[in-house]
Amino acid sequence: MRSERIRAVKSWRKGPRRYDTIFVNTDPSAHGMHGLDVARTRLFSFSYNGIKYPCALVDWFSCVDDVPNSNTGMWVVEPDILDDGTKFTSIIHLDSVVRATHLPVFGQDFISRTHTLSDTLDEFSSFYVNKYADHHLFEIAF
Repeated sequence: MRSERIRAVKSWRKGPRRYDTIFVNTDPSAHGMHGLDVARTRLFSFSYNGIKYPCALVDWFSCVDDVPNSNTGMWVVEPDILDDGTKFTSIIHLDSVVRATHLPVFGQDFISRTHTLSDTLDEFSSFYVNKYADHHLFEIAF
């Protein structure tokens, strides 16, 4: 088993913000993406009156379809947006976090030179769940 660092920080190495994306186990009886949801981390555990609460504040993503994209074999997700235009956000227990995930964007248009990596999840409307990023993702995101 390996470990990885999942970040939710306002400034990464004195630079732009970094809020990583994760797989959350929402249905342990289902296999692959049918039992997982994708979320973006916003804040991790906090302490109150000397008690540490192992939780995360996350923004949710939902799968666009019930099957992966036929051309890429990757699932497509989009941010969950409420009627008032805000992102659907909730608090989850850290035990439900499976691992980090990678959400690339592909398309035919050029991206502005002023675009930064930290803006990607806010500026685009859909993302691929990249199961080809590493061996573990390939086994999980089917």
